[in-house]
Amino acid sequence: MTKTALPEILARYFDAQNRHDIDALVACFNPDAVVHDEGRDIIGTEAIRAWKIETSAKYSVTVEPVEARLEDGKTVVLATVSGNFKGSPANLTYRFGLNDAGIHSLAIG
Repeated sequence: MTKTALPEILARYFDAQNRHDIDALVACFNPDAVVHDEGRDIIGTEAIRAWKIETSAKYSVTVEPVEARLEDGKTVVLATVSGNFKGSPANLTYRFGLNDAGIHSLAIG
């Protein structure tokens, strides 16, 4: 799978991330979705919204997907992340769990 083959929901997620459109980004998630980032779990869209407001203000990141593949039922995206953090830009791995309703899990590392 390549960048151009991202599932539509992930293309929307990364587009919203790069436009810093928190409403559009949160709309990509299931209501009970779980995000694991920076050693903590964020559960549900209201918590995900708060997490994105916090991290957007703190880091102002943009994300450029480099490659994507299916692995153990997850869509794994390697991306170059740039922003206001030590070591920027950095390559991070996004592990998405998807279902018909959208993103139900995301682990960033």
